[in-house]
Amino acid sequence: MSRRCLVTGGGSGIGAGITRVLAGAGDRVAILGRRRAPLLATLAALPGRGRDCMALAADVTRKKSLAKAVATVGERFGGLDVVVANAGIGGPNGCALPGPDRWDEIVRTNLDGTFFTILAALPHLQDGGRIVVVSSVLGRFGVPGYTAYCASKHGLIGLVKALALELAPRGITVNAVCPGWVDTDMAKAGMELLAKGTKVSFRKARSRALAAVPIGRMLRPDEIGASVEWLCSPAAGGMTGQAISHCGGAVMW
Repeated sequence: MSRRCLVTGGGSGIGAGITRVLAGAGDRVAILGRRRAPLLATLAALPGRGRDCMALAADVTRKKSLAKAVATVGERFGGLDVVVANAGIGGPNGCALPGPDRWDEIVRTNLDGTFFTILAALPHLQDGGRIVVVSSVLGRFGVPGYTAYCASKHGLIGLVKALALELAPRGITVNAVCPGWVDTDMAKAGMELLAKGTKVSFRKARSRALAAVPIGRMLRPDEIGASVEWLCSPAAGGMTGQAISHCGGAVMW
């Protein structure tokens, strides 16, 4: 049976991978993002050119306009079965170490934006539905210079645990996926910053980063998408309040 899905940040990276997997499973997917062009490009590349899917430009930090966009999806689809809160930004933030002051920007997008997305989607989400939040392995441990990112991703796991209890009476499961290094533009930017900070080549920085990954490679966005799709399947109906690390073994708990 086709599920009606909402994916934020669906125009690129992990969000695009999630969209491909869900659409490939026969689901109707609505993708939201700040830039319309990448959203349309993602839809155009889907099997059947995404004829059963839709894209809407929306910023998850803008509560009212986001709610309006989500309501449009809910009305067009006649409800929602799956909500994937994936939209997020990365990068350093200064605190004890020098760096740009991006606390408000990062926390507002990653943590507040996820809360706003779920809040907007709940009136349209059917009982027995699924919510999946994309956190990070940096929601499991800290990295110096990334205070805002680590705090926001840790916060998402707390949000998942609380919401899992709040929504259990409706049969809605709430879980998080915590990716490690995934082959995306965001990961490339992170490795470029690592190279600059340690004064080594990009290739050397990439090698050092992947040395902490037991399987020795970056994951593909569609691999994360497969984890999300499983959490939305009947097989995962008994799982809620969990944070699954999909990271090549970089975290083992």
